[in-house]
Amino acid sequence: MESAIPLHLETARTRHKRVPDDYQPPYPSFVARYKPAVGRIVMAYFGVQYRGAAPAAATEALAEIAGRFAGEGGPSHWDRARYVDQAGYENIVSVAYWNDIARFDAWFASVREVWTGRQREGIGTFIEVLRPAVARHETLFSSPDRPEGVAAIADGISGEVQEHAYWGGMRDRIPLSQTDPMSPGGNPELIRDGARLRVKAHDNLCLIRSGQDWSDTEASERKLYLDDVEPVLREGMEFLRDDGLAIGCYANRYMQVLQADGSVSEKSYGQSWWKSLAALERWAESHPTHVKIFGAAMKYLSTLGPSAKLRLYHEVTVAAADEQFFEYLNCHPKTGMLAAVETVSG
Repeated sequence: MESAIPLHLETARTRHKRVPDDYQPPYPSFVARYKPAVGRIVMAYFGVQYRGAAPAAATEALAEIAGRFAGEGGPSHWDRARYVDQAGYENIVSVAYWNDIARFDAWFASVREVWTGRQREGIGTFIEVLRPAVARHETLFSSPDRPEGVAAIADGISGEVQEHAYWGGMRDRIPLSQTDPMSPGGNPELIRDGARLRVKAHDNLCLIRSGQDWSDTEASERKLYLDDVEPVLREGMEFLRDDGLAIGCYANRYMQVLQADGSVSEKSYGQSWWKSLAALERWAESHPTHVKIFGAAMKYLSTLGPSAKLRLYHEVTVAAADEQFFEYLNCHPKTGMLAAVETVSG
């Protein structure tokens, strides 16, 4: 049994774990492992937004960013997903990951101007970037053989880890939690740059991407997931999307992952921005919408036991103020972190 915190990031604890040292989790889970030389990672969300059928500008923009990803300095991994937001807009988001900050910075210098510095007819565009120190980040996987998201750029996957299957495990997997409460500081501010809107968030903003992959399931398990679990998950995701601000969730997207040809895959993920890790923890531990999700998932997994083919994962980051970048062009006022700012009018 390994610790989720890699050896080179272990330090003398001033804040204690939620479980004793001899805790044994009831089922196996795994985390991504980066090479010790990797001090920071980058996760960059490039979004296109429009109403109705996709305008030509959206198709062109998506092809352009894919081309930029494939070019010099591009990410080690990227994927694409879609969702319809609370205002009825279609959003297609390409998420890219780097483990080399200098490479990202050189690449991003020109891409930013192309993406949010150019007006395109009929669409909005946005960029949301975190570039956290690895000590501010954690992952969790139900199986070790199919990395998703940021884990695709890791050096590998751990053996079974101890810090999971209890409330507080998410925090305990973040190396910084050994000594730091990671409390939020300040409030989001809007910065106008011509037509572009930038959001300066605050210290210890939290991001979670939490995914499901049912592509390996057979007929009976698939029906059980799609009939009994997914609707409950969707209900919780829509609550966060529509009413999350009151509990500290600035924005939530429940995304369908797209295949290379643009068709919808049998993978999904929720991606949300939170005022703090503590706010995310409170929702997970006690809010009725998540209690229902947890209950449905536990019933599903206890019914199927080890034969379950559903794969689950997540990645969570608590980012320092200088590790964040949010920029929007021609997007509606509830898009992403714009929703965290009281008003974008006037």
